[in-house]
Amino acid sequence: MEELDEKALARNAAFSRRRVAHAMYKDNAAALLSSFLEGYRGVDLAGYMPIRTEIDPLLAMAEASAHGRVGVPVIIGEGQPLKFSEWTPEIFMKDGPFGVKIPEEERFFDPEIVIVPLVAFDAKGGRLGYGGGFYDRTLEILRDRQATLAVGFAYSDQMMEHLPLEPTDQPLDLLITERDIFNFN
Repeated sequence: MEELDEKALARNAAFSRRRVAHAMYKDNAAALLSSFLEGYRGVDLAGYMPIRTEIDPLLAMAEASAHGRVGVPVIIGEGQPLKFSEWTPEIFMKDGPFGVKIPEEERFFDPEIVIVPLVAFDAKGGRLGYGGGFYDRTLEILRDRQATLAVGFAYSDQMMEHLPLEPTDQPLDLLITERDIFNFN
C-alpha cells in the first residue's frame, strides 16, 4: 500500500509540473522529435494521440508518415498489451477508451520505434505512466519479438530526481524533450 501511495504522490506532483510546462512550451514542442525521427525514415514507428497536457507528437508523426508506417495505440482491454494501428493525418478517427482517438479502421502492426507518453521520467530512463501498465506490458512483448526502441517524449520540466519504480517497469532507451535528447543506453 505504501508503494501505491508513493506512486500516487509522484504522479500528482508530476501532473502539476506537466500542466505548467504545457502552458509554457506547447507550441513547436515536437521540433527536436521531428529532427530525431529524420534518421529513422521508413522504420515502422508508433506515436500517440495526445490528451490533456501531454506533449504533442502529431507534427513529427505526420512528417514520419510521409516516409513509412506510423501507428497509434489501441487499448484492447484492461490488463492487456496495446496494439498499434496504422495512422496518417487524413485517416478517420473515432473515440476510444479514456477519450483517446483511435483509427476507425484497424490495421495493426508491430512498430520498431515506440514514442511513449509519460507523466514523469528520471535521469536513468525510468518513466512514470498513468498506472495501467499498458506500455510496460507492450514494450516487454515487442522487445521479446524484435529490437524495439522506446523513446519517451515529455517536457523537460517532467524530469524528477526519484521515481518509485517496480521491476516490471520497462525502461526508456531515449527521452526527447522540447530542448534535449537523453540517451540511456
